[in-house]
Amino acid sequence: MKTSEQALQQIERTLRKTIEKFPATEEATVMTDIHLRVTQETGELTVYNDDDVEITRSVIEQWIDNKDDDFYHEIAPALRKIIEKHKHDIEQMSILKPFSFVLEQDDKEAVEELYLVDDDTVIIDPDLMQGLDEDLDKFLEDLLKD
Repeated sequence: MKTSEQALQQIERTLRKTIEKFPATEEATVMTDIHLRVTQETGELTVYNDDDVEITRSVIEQWIDNKDDDFYHEIAPALRKIIEKHKHDIEQMSILKPFSFVLEQDDKEAVEELYLVDDDTVIIDPDLMQGLDEDLDKFLEDLLKD
């Protein structure tokens, strides 16, 4: 599923509202995750804190009544793209590090970790990591031959 420009704008607005709730000027809040819960039938994107308190919500029209089996894995790159776009602001949020952005189904089941905010650790997009083991094995094998 290709995410429409309108959907990206709706996601971005939701993320900006989340960032605004944790301005860098305030004392850091203890929180380990920001939960992005998506309801496939209604297209709702709701953001929660660790205590399951709603931070903000929006409806992504393109997602309404989407019946795709891989729906959550298909929307993850779009969410990750918007998070990456606002990386600087996210890293300045008044939340103690480390904390994560986690994509969840509407039944609160985690689908995948979208982004980890930490001073020393970065999670790389999983698509970039595909085939890395094989490439490293081949590199090591070629290196040992010499």
